[in-house]
Formats: sequence, structure tokens, C-alpha cells
Amino acid sequence: MRRGRRLGVDIGSARIGVATCDPDGLIATPVETVPAGTGSVARLVALADEYDVVEIVVGLPYSLSGREGPAAATVREAVGALMAATPRPVRLVDERLSTVTASQQLRAGGTKAKKQRPVIDQAAAVVILQNALEGERMRGTPPGHLIDPPNAVKKETP
Repeated sequence: MRRGRRLGVDIGSARIGVATCDPDGLIATPVETVPAGTGSVARLVALADEYDVVEIVVGLPYSLSGREGPAAATVREAVGALMAATPRPVRLVDERLSTVTASQQLRAGGTKAKKQRPVIDQAAAVVILQNALEGERMRGTPPGHLIDPPNAVKKETP
């Protein structure tokens, strides 16, 4: 398991849930909900700086069949803007059912459906990040797909 804090991000059309983890990558915890739109990328970069993260893990919505869901284009666009604003690596991970899982966890913890709205995005970001951390521990390899920065210089292999 690689050491270092990570930022987990659940990008939605109205809100962006954010979570982080401890430096050992054991436990993901909620950070905040960022309003989507103007200023959201700047806030995500500020949070990445504040928590001194080694990478940003973003949930990519897939359908149950394994294809990218309709919101994937929005997420990919936001990831492009995020990558243009920070030198930190960005990984895309499967976020299938993260909001459903988060809602179930909140409900199991006693949070009624009406009270979930302000925190559901953070809880989904926690699920995304925790799944990525556990997957890395089990497989021994980083989660998801590393997205190359737009200005990355490709090294030729000899």
C-alpha cells in the first residue's frame, strides 16, 4: 500500500462530495460538499493543497452492465479541468452504486432520508475512496486508471 493522503471525489451535476483518508490509507472520512459549477475546481484544488494529498481519486459512473453511464462525460470534463489546475495525479475509479451504498449506510446509522441530502455526496465520496483503498490493499496495485496530464511528456521505451 502506498503511503499518503488521497482526496476522494464524487462529482454530481449539483454537488461534489469530497472525502480524504489518513496518511496510511486505512480509513476514508468525509470532508465537505462543494457546489458544482463556478469555483468548484478551485475549491477541490484548495482542499487537495490543504490536506496535502498525493493523488485525487474520482468516481466514474458506470451502468450495471459495465458501460460508462450518462454522467461519465460530465465527470471526464470536470477531471480535465481539475487536471489543468493541479499537478497532482488523478485516478478514475468505478463508482457503481456508491450513492446507494452511502444512503444505506446513512440510514443504518439513523439518518432519515430527508436529512441525508446535505451529506449524501460526502458519504458517496467516502465509499468511492474507501473502496479504492481496500482494492489497492487487496490487489497490491493502485486503483482505477491513472489519467495522464494534458501536457505529459511520454517517455519512449527502449
